[in-house]
Amino acid sequence: MSLMSYRTASAKHCLGSIVVALALIIAGPAACATIARPATAGRSSQASVYFRTLRPGAKLPSGAYCATLVNSWPLADHRPANKPYNSRKGRHVGARFLAADGPRAQQLARRISGDFTGTTIDILRWAACKWGIDQDIVFAQAAVESWWQQDTLGGWSTDASTCPPGRGLGREGKPGQCPHTYGILQDTYRPGDWPAIARSTAMNADAAYAVWRSCYDGYETWLNSMPRGSQYHKGDIWGCVGRWFSGQWRNPPALGYIAQVRKYLREKIWLKPSFRW
Repeated sequence: MSLMSYRTASAKHCLGSIVVALALIIAGPAACATIARPATAGRSSQASVYFRTLRPGAKLPSGAYCATLVNSWPLADHRPANKPYNSRKGRHVGARFLAADGPRAQQLARRISGDFTGTTIDILRWAACKWGIDQDIVFAQAAVESWWQQDTLGGWSTDASTCPPGRGLGREGKPGQCPHTYGILQDTYRPGDWPAIARSTAMNADAAYAVWRSCYDGYETWLNSMPRGSQYHKGDIWGCVGRWFSGQWRNPPALGYIAQVRKYLREKIWLKPSFRW
């Protein structure tokens, strides 16, 4: 995949359902989830499923398996404006997606499909399951990127040659500019996944966490050929979160972005009344 350009859009604000008191491990690919029940009296006694981070190189569960788990414990939506985007599936990406990361990363890219529909939170849970990343990190990062709004646009440019097809200068409300980042995770426009990342919430999240997994599994060695805050290596969850924003490894913009995602994670911002509108 080509280097994602540094995005200066300010951090926005993430949803979800947090569960505690782990009860048992779900049997399945890579033991990707746990069953949990609310620990606070007065809350619903319905169990939920929690998706957690899988080690680098782990066998990842299929999208169909994750859809089954998510749909077994569906959660309500608080983003009605996302409904048309949530109801659209994505598609497989072009052959060059993640090509710069090498052949093993391209094997990951072949898993991208956006093949899920549901509520906003369930789409994020599905992506967390499919790519083996802790669901609360996904919730927090999506809050920073878009406040969980799939119609979010960013990365504005005045260079007409870089605009996506059909999104020329001035077409999206800013005279003389076009956006380069789209959706709930602010995916950068690439021909290989366009226009699905803008039209489908599931496709947006699916492509975003494929990139995260390629980084986490250690395939983005090109990061060590660029200015960086430290040496890139596999297995650094947060370094790969920061790379999504800055396109470089633990440089100052990446560290600032990591701090914002961690802040929302600590606050569990998606549970705040101000988030649920």
